[in-house]
Amino acid sequence: MSLLFNKIARISTSLPKAHTFSRMVTTITSTNAPPAAGPYSHAVKANGFVYVSGQIPYTPEGKPVEGTIGDKAAQCLKNVVGILNDSNSSLENIVKVNVFLTDMANFGAFNEAYTKVFSSHKPARSCVAVKQLPLGVEVEVEAIAVEKQ
Repeated sequence: MSLLFNKIARISTSLPKAHTFSRMVTTITSTNAPPAAGPYSHAVKANGFVYVSGQIPYTPEGKPVEGTIGDKAAQCLKNVVGILNDSNSSLENIVKVNVFLTDMANFGAFNEAYTKVFSSHKPARSCVAVKQLPLGVEVEVEAIAVEKQ
């Protein structure tokens, strides 16, 4: 046991030190998405990443989208792309998407709408069933992207 501990101690002391990044954080408010439904920013840029807050199926004018779950998912994704465009990023720069559905029976229909937007680029993704979402909507989409170089 002592031999193993000594090897681990030598390895850990020989590892390079972590780099300290400057605290460059910028909040984004977009006209290409509905007004925030709470006290948060549409997105936050930090150290080359863009963190997009969850988007619900409302138009930039603040009107709810009616129709199928596919129509609602398409609006959520359109809002995400609009925010990314205002954040020096784009759809192609998305590295992770988180999807929240109030009914997993909508998973297939959501995927159909999602595939129309992400036809070739396939970021990492999670889809989680939740009991409720803000303003009684059925779907919410958030994303993490990198800034354009």
